[in-house]
Amino acid sequence: MLLRRPFVLIAAALLALAGLGGAVIAQMESGERGILPIDSTGTLEITGIKVDVGGKDADSARYAGWRIAQREGFKALWAKMNKRPVNEAPNLPDSALDNLVSSIVVENEQIGPNRYIASLGLLFDRTRAGEILGLAGEIRRSAPMLLIPVLISGGTATSVELRNPWQRAWAQFRTSQSAIDYVRVSGLGVDPLLVNAAQTRRPGRGWWRNILDLYGAANILVAEVRLDRLYPGGPSKALFIGRFGPDGRTLGSFELTARNSDDLPRMMNEGVQRMDNLFTQALAAGIVRGDPDLIIRAEAPAKEEDEAPIAAEVAPTVVQVLVIERGEAAAVAQSIAQIRGLAGVIWVTQAPLPNGNANLAVNYRGDAATLGSVLSSRGWAVTNRGGVLYVTRGAAPGVSPSQ
Repeated sequence: MLLRRPFVLIAAALLALAGLGGAVIAQMESGERGILPIDSTGTLEITGIKVDVGGKDADSARYAGWRIAQREGFKALWAKMNKRPVNEAPNLPDSALDNLVSSIVVENEQIGPNRYIASLGLLFDRTRAGEILGLAGEIRRSAPMLLIPVLISGGTATSVELRNPWQRAWAQFRTSQSAIDYVRVSGLGVDPLLVNAAQTRRPGRGWWRNILDLYGAANILVAEVRLDRLYPGGPSKALFIGRFGPDGRTLGSFELTARNSDDLPRMMNEGVQRMDNLFTQALAAGIVRGDPDLIIRAEAPAKEEDEAPIAAEVAPTVVQVLVIERGEAAAVAQSIAQIRGLAGVIWVTQAPLPNGNANLAVNYRGDAATLGSVLSSRGWAVTNRGGVLYVTRGAAPGVSPSQ
């Protein structure tokens, strides 16, 4: 019985570990995670357009409200882009605005039998509306910045580990009009393990380099909000803090309030707008910028040590070569052909000598001594007499060229 107890304890430990592993896997596969950011590269947005209009029925009032929102929204966007008063904006007909507006976002609406009260946002097609709005090319943008939204509520800090209203507000934020090039994570896949609230408190640059390299960013922006609720579903107050870099440098803060839980999304959306303005001001001041120390750069391949240096070009020299084969014409012709085929030989001219020997002028890249060494290495007998080479097969030539 005593012998069985250790095995029982080991089995219980293994079962506990297996259960813990299953819990981790279940947590990673939870459906309460992940909000895909909106792609806003092709649109221009204006929000907070208030309308209050009546009509003969609910549909007519709503249609009239949307018409008014298009007119006022275009003027508000024109004034924002050109930094001019709204009353200076051009008046466009409804038919032209229908072609410019890509969609209407309902932020809040109340529909009655013959009245429509709403807060609306409008998305304008960037290609069609850009010229009319006076957009002068592309706006200056920052280096890619990895955005980490952190929500602290009830003493618990979360980022993208679980869906929350602060993450949703950033995912719905249309970044095309911002000077900050945001890199927003969705919270799917490995995002909760790499980009979480705990990671924002780690100043070590080694791990940050790997994270930024994975997401293609050059630095970090942390958008933190501390949410305090008076009671569940009741009024709430939030402190928004913008931080920059691995060291968490504070860029600024502000406070906002919400009347109740239904007003919380409005407060979060306003917080995103003001946080973006905070980051943009820091960019203009030269604070928000890429950090070369956080960017992994590919190293240039090292040169091979055994790489042979490129030989300098050698000037050609005309060397006189006397081929002596003791009257054997066939052997002389063969020797001349072999000399023509040597490396470094440019051309060869031939003059006959008595007894069938040959007097050659060899244009060679090198001097007479070098050519003599090459011929000797090929099995020739070579005698150098004042720069004139006497060559033959076998023993060194002992006869003069006049013989």
